[in-house]
Amino acid sequence: MKLDPRLNSLAVHLHGRRIGVINRLVGDHHLFAFEQDYVDNPHRPALSLSFKGRTGGLVTSVRPVGRRVPPFFSNLLPEGHLRTYLAEQASVKPEREFFLLAALGADLPGAITVTQLTPEDQPHPQLMDAQPSPDRPGRDSFQFSLAGVQLKFSAVMEASGGLTIPVHGVGGHWIVKLPSMQFPAVPENEYAMLELARAVGIRVPETRLVPIADIRGLPEEAVRMAGNALAVRRFDRADGGRPIHMEDFAQVFGVFPDDKYGHRSYANIAAVLRAETGEEGAYEFVRRLVFSVSIGNGDMHLKNWSLLYPDGRTPALSPAYDFVATVPYIPGDKLALSFGGSRSLNEITMDQVRRFADTAHLPASPVWEIVRETVDRTVAAWKALEAKELMPPQMQSAIRNQIQDVLVR
Repeated sequence: MKLDPRLNSLAVHLHGRRIGVINRLVGDHHLFAFEQDYVDNPHRPALSLSFKGRTGGLVTSVRPVGRRVPPFFSNLLPEGHLRTYLAEQASVKPEREFFLLAALGADLPGAITVTQLTPEDQPHPQLMDAQPSPDRPGRDSFQFSLAGVQLKFSAVMEASGGLTIPVHGVGGHWIVKLPSMQFPAVPENEYAMLELARAVGIRVPETRLVPIADIRGLPEEAVRMAGNALAVRRFDRADGGRPIHMEDFAQVFGVFPDDKYGHRSYANIAAVLRAETGEEGAYEFVRRLVFSVSIGNGDMHLKNWSLLYPDGRTPALSPAYDFVATVPYIPGDKLALSFGGSRSLNEITMDQVRRFADTAHLPASPVWEIVRETVDRTVAAWKALEAKELMPPQMQSAIRNQIQDVLVR
């Protein structure tokens, strides 16, 4: 597939059916519009809660966005080093999200795919900017990408246990997370924290530590890395490869990835979960949040919490992911969002829980019981956790001290 320099429209598909179009307008603005048959379908699959109106109907009035694509689609794109790398491979400027989305649209999170429209198919041609793109489109597009700051690739787990990173074609059912060039033992840290969460009773995806030397098809820059990578089974893919739709909470709240650390609190997330999944979903979120405080994970921003749509319409809290203890790297780190008016990783107070519960429209007493129970379970599970031996001694010590020193009062 080639990027057409006249490209001005992208078709958006959900579960393989076209539901809308992203148009590039004059002045490098972008507008998403739903197809009328999607709007008229009473049994339409859900795209995002950000398009759900107060009375439950579909919000179809959307304003154009300058330079970037609308927030839901912007959050489908990778961030940081991965964006830069993939944009270079596709001959697209990293900030030109419309063309980056066109290049990466075959393998996006959830059940969304994005394809180019030919000039003949493009709606409302009088609205388009007919100037060729300066981004030198033309190479075969990269067909793998997932949003995230660490270098991640869609991967296919082979029967032999090895990992193949597909450079051409649609990715598989695993995500491979390579080591950080800045912080030591991040794959081992995340693997151990996910195993600890599993022991606490939190649902997490299957994970494996894989020596980088055993991974084939890596870019040249990654081949020179030493140590292990973390392979995480994709929970947005069912057996047989069927996509399961998902969205993160930056998409739910309609904010750009740059705003993932602000504009909302953990109580706002819990309130959405209570409304959409019931109290059990909100309580499970509280359990994961308290676990994050207990291990000293300061990076649980909006994009690190997601909803799945297993039946295409009804949201459910996804398995937990991106549990990394950040305090060994950043002493004195704070929570990414506010928890009952506090961002402290040192204590959880009853007053804090009351404020959180009030905003989330939850009874405070069950929330407080979850806090105490989760802290106690984390302390006990850490003592028996074999996976902690994979981390350097200093890292083990920092996490142990964090788990033991969190005050609940």
